[in-house]
Amino acid sequence: MGVLDDLLRVTVLSAGSVAALFLLCKLIGYKQIANMSLFDYVTGITIGSIAAEMATADHPDYFKPLLAMFIYALAAVLISLAACRSLAIRRLLIGRSLVLLEDGKLYKKNLGRAKLDVSEFLTQCRLAGYFNIADIQSARIEPNGRISFLPKECARPATPRDLSLEVGSAVPVINVVLDGVALPGNLKLAGKNEAWLKKELARQRIQNLDDIFLATVDGAGNMSVYMMLYEEPKTDAYQ
Repeated sequence: MGVLDDLLRVTVLSAGSVAALFLLCKLIGYKQIANMSLFDYVTGITIGSIAAEMATADHPDYFKPLLAMFIYALAAVLISLAACRSLAIRRLLIGRSLVLLEDGKLYKKNLGRAKLDVSEFLTQCRLAGYFNIADIQSARIEPNGRISFLPKECARPATPRDLSLEVGSAVPVINVVLDGVALPGNLKLAGKNEAWLKKELARQRIQNLDDIFLATVDGAGNMSVYMMLYEEPKTDAYQ
């Protein structure tokens, strides 16, 4: 019974720590890993470590780990709010961007501050699509560690404005069927209804809605349908 009791306790505490992490993540807010500051990253690791310790520790006092997790999350929220309200605080806590290359000049000191050598910088340039750094007007490393590039005018892709072309406003593609379920709200957003959906499916010779993995409607009112396929591709050209 002792082993079963321990397993039950760990299971319950693990579920509780997962619930606490979910609530704290909601409190902290949505932010992609790539957009996290160093403090956000360290705070996330610390909260996760406390949650893991709470789930496996033998001590009976579980209020203290929960309180510690809440304090770390609250600190992250307060620091984020302070950074939004004050430029000085934002620069102090989050940092500022560093110019790595500008007007054909590489700044070795800033590369050192960013803990980058020239080879790694050139790798990042290639990953961004710049195999010749002479095509780059400016490159700077942002506080989140990502490098942003400004191409020279002669190296940037042509836009419709450059070609004196008139184009309409971009309209997002709307999902109208997902996993075999029609989405009435999205159909209305696309200016369609379920009667139109049935007619369109009949036109494409699709009888069963359950067989549709995804169906989308573009700005022109055209519907694209992707059926549920359970077999795997026979070949893979990228292996």
